[in-house]
Amino acid sequence: MADRSSIEWTEATWNPTTGCDRISAGCDNCYALTLAKRLKAMGAVKYQNDGDPRSSGPGFALSVHPSALTVPKSWKTPRTVFVNSMSDLFHARVPPRFIRKVFQVMAETPQHTYQVLTKRSRRLRRLAPGIDWPPNVWMGVSVEDQAAMYRIDDLRHVPAAVRFLSCEPLLGPLPNLNLDGIHWVIAGGESGAGHRVMDPAWVSAIRDACEADDVAFFFKQWGGRTPKANGRELDGVTWNEMPVSSVVGAV
Repeated sequence: MADRSSIEWTEATWNPTTGCDRISAGCDNCYALTLAKRLKAMGAVKYQNDGDPRSSGPGFALSVHPSALTVPKSWKTPRTVFVNSMSDLFHARVPPRFIRKVFQVMAETPQHTYQVLTKRSRRLRRLAPGIDWPPNVWMGVSVEDQAAMYRIDDLRHVPAAVRFLSCEPLLGPLPNLNLDGIHWVIAGGESGAGHRVMDPAWVSAIRDACEADDVAFFFKQWGGRTPKANGRELDGVTWNEMPVSSVVGAV
């Protein structure tokens, strides 16, 4: 279980589940699928299921790991934690009872700040009323193009202290972006051998919307053959803004 992360907007990763399925355009070049196959080939016990393709569609088998629930309690110093970098906590095959256990662990470790990100916004919205939302949990949805913008409205109905958007990989413009009830936006281009090119105008429009609505903006990368191939500056500025975590976000 990773104790540190190279992802610019977090400090550590925690994967109480692993495995997922491709469900939208942002999944086409999934880094987690590639990494899971590599970890399986290396003999990593946790990933022996995850490298197997699902018969029901492109992806890799989802596994729930109850033994991972104690990991955050072993970390001695506070940190910002990305939950399920190798999966999606709100995947249809993750039992609601297990999701609530994950949230219970987050509530029991208030020294850490948790960032949960999902593409399954409809299930998130449906299950949210039955979850206790501690103030150290930030909830986000992936919004890679206009077709995924419905996830923002689903997120607005979730009583998380901080609600955020991950517009990465950004694959198209997000016209008329409504940031009401949103506290933070991450944007970034795709990386890897088959990366799709991001238009600078798409990013600038998101940045401008954030500035107009006083929403924190974080620009992660331009993308390319490698994540750092083309740097992180937008109009000569490195955008590292973070949300105010004391915001109470119930709607």
